[in-house]
Amino acid sequence: MESNKAKPGEPNNPKEIALHYMKTLVDVAHESFLILSADLKVISANPMFYETFRVEPKETENSYVYELGNGQWNIEELKSLLEEILPKRKVVRNYEVVHDFETIGRKTILLNARQIDTVQLIVLALEDISVRKNLEEQLAEHTRSLETIVADRTKDLASRVQELEKMNKVMVGREMKMIELKTELDKLKKIR
Repeated sequence: MESNKAKPGEPNNPKEIALHYMKTLVDVAHESFLILSADLKVISANPMFYETFRVEPKETENSYVYELGNGQWNIEELKSLLEEILPKRKVVRNYEVVHDFETIGRKTILLNARQIDTVQLIVLALEDISVRKNLEEQLAEHTRSLETIVADRTKDLASRVQELEKMNKVMVGREMKMIELKTELDKLKKIR
């Protein structure tokens, strides 16, 4: 008969088991992840977090999230997400934060969070979308520039079309006058 007892070193309570599974899952993720306690202390971070934000586990684990990077993570938008929005909604998706970090510069980070009340944990996914946002801004600027060029050229073409229409009227008027004069000349020739 199999025993339900945990072996030495294995998680044995619901919170430890949940944490074990969460760590296992986030370790293989392409996004940066933090696992936080209910009081916003970092329990764990995945390798991608350490790589992206250029920090070490000893500087991160067991620290309050706002103290990370010598207080660089003391960001109003992050506080709002973790202290106001998340407790009410339990899940937050695509919450964008822009911040200037000392070591890695200006970053745009897309945050997704889930509060897991049963084990008093918060899972926070952080996706660095700085490159994408930069490309979107460049594309928008390029689009505005092209729209300006097209508007200027359209205006120029409209002006040329007006000139051509005027010239056409003058030429048609001359042609009509010539036809009229030719008809008169033919009448005069017949009279003689």
